[in-house]
Amino acid sequence: MTPELEAAYAEPHRRYHGRAHVEDCLAELAAVPGVSAAERRVLELAIWWHDAVYDPARPDNEERSAVRAEAALREAGEPAALAAEVARLVRLTKGHAVEPGDRMGALLVSIDLSILGRLPEAYDAYAAAIRQEYAFVPEDAWRAGRSAVLRRFLEADTIYPNEALRGRYEAAARGNLGRELDRLTGCSTEGGAPDF
Repeated sequence: MTPELEAAYAEPHRRYHGRAHVEDCLAELAAVPGVSAAERRVLELAIWWHDAVYDPARPDNEERSAVRAEAALREAGEPAALAAEVARLVRLTKGHAVEPGDRMGALLVSIDLSILGRLPEAYDAYAAAIRQEYAFVPEDAWRAGRSAVLRRFLEADTIYPNEALRGRYEAAARGNLGRELDRLTGCSTEGGAPDF
């Protein structure tokens, strides 16, 4: 990891989007079969760079991360095509939408979203960390905004564009997202208020 990335992922406002998230994504990638060495390298670089810029108050983090990635990789002597592909993949993490047939994009997006399908305790820790990153947002606005994000995922035909990761995480992710949405909207059958 470059000193620039090391400093970025150590920023104190990052509660979820830090180095542990990157390492978790790298571990997910390592478990994916059928990825060539060249593809793996591109995906590893995209994972390292996808949250290089992270300011919860800004809407352009992915674009800024992509621009930095492409410039840094070109400066390091990497081929222009590789740098451009890494930047393209980083940009996909904004909306997590992938065109049909985009295998690399489907892999990166699915890996980035893998936390959604983890065990409930891991998901709840992730959700609490995201709330801490957005601590500047008043509670009512947070509930409305976060609920809209969760609904968007739940209303999608699929959360995970990669078939293997969909099989592994889709059902659990829908359960976790639904549980959090219930807490945020006060419809929880578990009782009690949200714990952030």
